[in-house]
Amino acid sequence: MTIWDAIILGIVEGLTEFLPVSSTGHLTITSKILGQQIDDPAITAFTAVIQFGAIAAVVLFMWKDIRTYAVAWFKGLRHPEYRGEFDHRMGWFVIVGSLPICIVGFLFRDLISGPLRSMWWVAGSLIGWSFFMVAAERLGSKARPLTRITLIDAVVMGVIQCLALIPGVSRSGATITAGLFRGLDRVAATKMAFLLGIPALVGAAVFQLPEALKGDVGVMPVIVGTIVSFIVGYASVAWLIKFVAKHTTEVFAFYRILLGIVILILLATSTITAT
Repeated sequence: MTIWDAIILGIVEGLTEFLPVSSTGHLTITSKILGQQIDDPAITAFTAVIQFGAIAAVVLFMWKDIRTYAVAWFKGLRHPEYRGEFDHRMGWFVIVGSLPICIVGFLFRDLISGPLRSMWWVAGSLIGWSFFMVAAERLGSKARPLTRITLIDAVVMGVIQCLALIPGVSRSGATITAGLFRGLDRVAATKMAFLLGIPALVGAAVFQLPEALKGDVGVMPVIVGTIVSFIVGYASVAWLIKFVAKHTTEVFAFYRILLGIVILILLATSTITAT
């Protein structure tokens, strides 16, 4: 992998990690265009490791909230009088909601990094999940802010987040959709998706780091891709929060459907191969 390849993939990661369009799907597509073997374990590991940049971006963007929840959570462990406060409970919500994807991702790691790394899966998932996104926008009440989130909301969003292990579904797309179905407003669903994404992305990146470094990718492309994904990711996160405050997420669903159809046409005409 060249430095330019790493820069391009870093840009794609930063742009798409927190938008509901599937970063894995877009990284798979971009890797394919760059001539990479998309089912190569080293390439799969590289795309997971450069998520460190996106993770750092969302942590920096939400640092004030994260610090508040973390301090309140630790206080509640030692002092019972803090346990009824929202900030303490929010710490538990993030922990509990993050467990499903960590467990499922570990148990099915070979399937995720192997057979599912196919352009057919990417195209089908891009199109299929879009209909759930549209349904959530039109059926969800969008009445509850983040301060009214419950443990059940966190568990449901955490379980649905597991579907994002299928390339093309989108981790943020899955969790935001689940939050909207649960009645959260768009900003609340999006912020919770960000918070649930941090442990999931850290776990995936740490687990894949040895594979990325020992393969043919090289250390420098990993470093460059991570830095680029951080810079672009911060801008992407900031933009998305402002966007969902006033606009529907259906525009992302329509984009996903169009992209999925294009990929299916390219596959059906043998313009590109599945792997």
